[in-house]
Amino acid sequence: MPLIHGDDVSCIFENKETITAVNHVGFDIEQGQITAIIGESGSGKTTLLKLIYGLLEPNTGSIRYKGWLVPTRRDKLIPGHPAMKLVSQGFDDLNLYAKVWDNIASQLSNTNLALKEQRTQEVLEKLKIAHLENQRVADLSGGEKQRVAISRALINDPEVLLMDEPFNQVDASFRDNLQHDIRQIVKETGLTVVLISHDPAEVLSLSDKLIVMKKGKIVDQGTPATLYYTPHNPYTALLLSKSNLISPGQALMLGIEADGMVAIHQEWIKIQESPTGDMIVMDIRFRGFYRELTVGNENLSLHVIDHPISSISVGSGVSIHIENYLLF
Repeated sequence: MPLIHGDDVSCIFENKETITAVNHVGFDIEQGQITAIIGESGSGKTTLLKLIYGLLEPNTGSIRYKGWLVPTRRDKLIPGHPAMKLVSQGFDDLNLYAKVWDNIASQLSNTNLALKEQRTQEVLEKLKIAHLENQRVADLSGGEKQRVAISRALINDPEVLLMDEPFNQVDASFRDNLQHDIRQIVKETGLTVVLISHDPAEVLSLSDKLIVMKKGKIVDQGTPATLYYTPHNPYTALLLSKSNLISPGQALMLGIEADGMVAIHQEWIKIQESPTGDMIVMDIRFRGFYRELTVGNENLSLHVIDHPISSISVGSGVSIHIENYLLF
């Protein structure tokens, strides 16, 4: 049985207009895994996270934790499931003008001061911020604040850690280190992590499972590798790999017969410079160890990865070869 199970869950907000933020979704979250809920802004990710935690009450369906209904604001004075901790995007729970040590230690009682000090030190070291213990939170970088927020959430050993855009304010150079530390904590403790992100590049290597949302609905679920190579929805292909989505008519120009949408990942297209080619290079974007080329003609435009980097330039004629594609 999954640790968290959602069945036919909907959440509707009534204001000047009716907004269905989550629309009849079902999902499973397994224990000891990292599950990422991904999708563009406004897809319902944050609303679903709050439903899982119990901050919101579903209008239809139910969410269960270990088989028991997740209590909501209607059921308890202080909302939030006792076995879960939520790290918000804006560090709302942090005392910006208190020291790092005090922010974390304040979550423990004073009944055993020796244990309080020991436990706080352990968490500081696990998140690699022991050297910051005497600094004010207000003086820290975004990535350091995120580590403090996670430490504060983990100090009481929750069974589930919920994170809203945890890497949004973390510099790219520190993102990999933070992801590695989260995976290590999950491996050592069996912690279950549910996080949301609008950037799939952040979570492809981090997550055990992805839940893809679009306009309040879950359109795909599965492992990162499965959804990358064999998505059920063209939106997933576009989100995870910036895949080229083309119509049946455009696909026929490439020798592909299809009744519906066709997705071609950028790395599945091979190009060769050819003066007689029926496409030209329209744009080139340098990405470091590779380039992203836009090639096309008046009827079709494709994004292609150029690796290893060739001598092809803007305006060059090219011939293309499609190694793989997806039909929807």
